[in-house]
Amino acid sequence: MTELARRHDLTAVMVVDDELDADECRRAMQAYCREVVLIPNTLGRGGFAKRLLQVRSLVSIRSFERLRVTLVAMRRALDRVLSARRFDIVNLEFPYLGHYDLRRAPPGQKPAPVVVDSHEIAFDLARQFARTSGSLGRRLYGGVNWRKLRREELRTYRSADGVYLCSAADERRLLDEVPGIRTAVVPNAADVEYYQPRPTDPAPDGRTVVYFGLLSTVPNADGVTHFAQKIWPRIAAVYSDARWKIIGGRPPPSLLALAGPRIELTGFVSDLRPHLASAAAVVVPLRLGGGTRLKIVEAMAMGKAIVSTRLGAEGIEAVPGRDLLIEDEPVAFADAVNRLLANPSLAARIGQSGRQLAVDRYGWSGAAQTLEGFYRRILEKAS
Repeated sequence: MTELARRHDLTAVMVVDDELDADECRRAMQAYCREVVLIPNTLGRGGFAKRLLQVRSLVSIRSFERLRVTLVAMRRALDRVLSARRFDIVNLEFPYLGHYDLRRAPPGQKPAPVVVDSHEIAFDLARQFARTSGSLGRRLYGGVNWRKLRREELRTYRSADGVYLCSAADERRLLDEVPGIRTAVVPNAADVEYYQPRPTDPAPDGRTVVYFGLLSTVPNADGVTHFAQKIWPRIAAVYSDARWKIIGGRPPPSLLALAGPRIELTGFVSDLRPHLASAAAVVVPLRLGGGTRLKIVEAMAMGKAIVSTRLGAEGIEAVPGRDLLIEDEPVAFADAVNRLLANPSLAARIGQSGRQLAVDRYGWSGAAQTLEGFYRRILEKAS
């Protein structure tokens, strides 16, 4: 959005969950948006309120994901904004909001084309969760919910003028479901000017392994748990001074319980760069998920050596052994981390190669240009 705003006028209408500071978000977004409309999400709470909404979704034809963003205030805001000004493109982030009427325009004017940004194939991700959830109740609930989500998501894609995805793998998955739909791949990107090695940053300490991400999400929580149970003990046994730093907000109690003398949970940090700079390696032990992982692109941009599972690095055009290390089995994953701890020059070489890849392929500017080209093709078809 910041890159597109250099050449275009942007208006944002967004739902804001409780954990975000709406005033802070608005101030930040006004730097690159002509108008910012933020709607508090009264249904976006966790805990007991979330459980009640999940129970409600069981007797509804709508998925939980759709119910939690079905707000009268959002519908009214969209109606007002779209009826007041004619836009060239309506960009829908995620398919969950696809039930709102986005094909509106001022009287006598043609509605703008609708383009969907699919961060992942959401129903496929929900299907993974349903298959891997621990309890029978969670698996049964997930099995019902992902099918509703699939129906809603595919309807949104079919009604759109175009869909762009983060990876070629997700593009193939979507085209298998909706043949003939107009698509493009716009990779996840990082601000490579912000995320870059700086002389003022601490040097790698040779012993700290870092994982970072929002810890309330199922893929991240599962990845951290898997690393804690199957991989970290093998690293800790070889290097008595090794430490593991877990960075991210909203960790569940199961992850908070990991904290100890050699495992640190920092919570949310306002600036990742010093933490990444001092790390000897970054780990991405993900077993669930879709799209592409922004954490890999940001760590690459910081020049860090990464050890990832194959799924964790899916969609990133990196060469294993040159730009990062790829291992799926716990023993091999631990051995790869141990190699980086033992050989700082290897870690530096991989980090430098990853940094170059991030600059060449995954910077904001290049991603914005690709997206802008997709918009123009959509507009040419619509004219």
